[in-house]
Amino acid sequence: MAKKKTKTTTRKKSSRTQPVGNAKGKHLVIVESPSKAKNINQYLGGDFVVRASVGHIRDLPSKAKKGEKTPVPGVDLNDDFAPTYEVMPGKKTTVSDLKRLAKQADDVWFATDLDREGEAIAWHLAQVMGIDARDAKRVVFNAVTKSEIRRAFSDPHPINEDRVNAQQARRILDRIVGYQVSPLLWKKVARGLSAGRVQSVAVRLVVEREREIRAFIPDEYWTLTARLAVDPKSAPTLVVSWRDFISSVDAKGNTPTVKKQNEWLAKHHSIKADLVEVDGQKPILKNVEQSEAVARRAGLTIQERIETTDKKAKGPAQHRVELRGSCDPSRIYNIRSIETKRTTSRPSAPFITSTLQQAASTRLGFGARSTMRTAQRLYEGIELRGRGMTGLITYMRTDSTHLSPEAISSVRSMIQDRFGNEYFPNKPR
Repeated sequence: MAKKKTKTTTRKKSSRTQPVGNAKGKHLVIVESPSKAKNINQYLGGDFVVRASVGHIRDLPSKAKKGEKTPVPGVDLNDDFAPTYEVMPGKKTTVSDLKRLAKQADDVWFATDLDREGEAIAWHLAQVMGIDARDAKRVVFNAVTKSEIRRAFSDPHPINEDRVNAQQARRILDRIVGYQVSPLLWKKVARGLSAGRVQSVAVRLVVEREREIRAFIPDEYWTLTARLAVDPKSAPTLVVSWRDFISSVDAKGNTPTVKKQNEWLAKHHSIKADLVEVDGQKPILKNVEQSEAVARRAGLTIQERIETTDKKAKGPAQHRVELRGSCDPSRIYNIRSIETKRTTSRPSAPFITSTLQQAASTRLGFGARSTMRTAQRLYEGIELRGRGMTGLITYMRTDSTHLSPEAISSVRSMIQDRFGNEYFPNKPR
């Protein structure tokens, strides 16, 4: 008799990331992350039990149920795009624990993040707990500080269903575009490609702009630049030194950059002058003959003609002509006037999501994901000596540059205490 084979299946286990505890006779507060829960708990006191959902708990199913034939799992295309949600893999234990605590507690407070994703998480939590969104106690705060937490809990409001619907619309569109268009790309272009609600439109914009760039044919134009010595006696020597410098190359074979050229001129007490006016009018130099004529009027003796070809360019840009020469050292150029303007520099606006990512990329070389992960930790709070878990920044997913009066007052007090009245402005700018 043949031996019967047994099939072994491995199932994902849903592990706990935080203690369950007991909420009997207390207020249950649900946030998104365990670290944020710990921080908030110390501000609310013993009458509150703070637990985390650890992000989203429900989502559209990734696959259709057995026997169902639907092109977009979880979205009924024939019934006004009605979504069907299920508890996410690995979240069943979390949901079960939160439902048990909710039954024990006197009430439930939803303190998820203040953006539309946070609003949707609160709505999904209320759904699985059988709480009507209009009766839910929803609290939002821009910073994880004692004063902000107390302010938020003194003024709860219902879950904002308009914001929830906005999140659902985004999620459903993501699913429809991804599941409908991606297979088309696999069939027509290449396997592994993906389509998306945002990325597909962004790619089209980039492609259209690139086509415009490639189709552009520039007109021929000329500019006239002179480098002049402040001290006329040093001009003959500097001419030779400049030629040696401008023809030098670094280890990679590159000639001096504009920055290096400006540094050289400043070091040798020289200035760069661009031609901006001829006979009281802006010069329009369209060909080499006009350029040579204006150069001679400016006192330039042309000594060298350098021609280069760029086969990748179009039209006149394929041929670059540079005329080099020198001015008669005996010719004196006068500075007619020097204009000094007083300017006012205003402080930069507080970071929003995009400017935070740009600054982190430029100054620190961070990618967007690394930037937001670091900002999330700073927002939720880190352990500080003598202060415990402390939130250091306001919520990072925002397009608002508004600063709370409390934050402005705190910063002004610090400036006055640390730097004195000399650096203390009369009013915020």
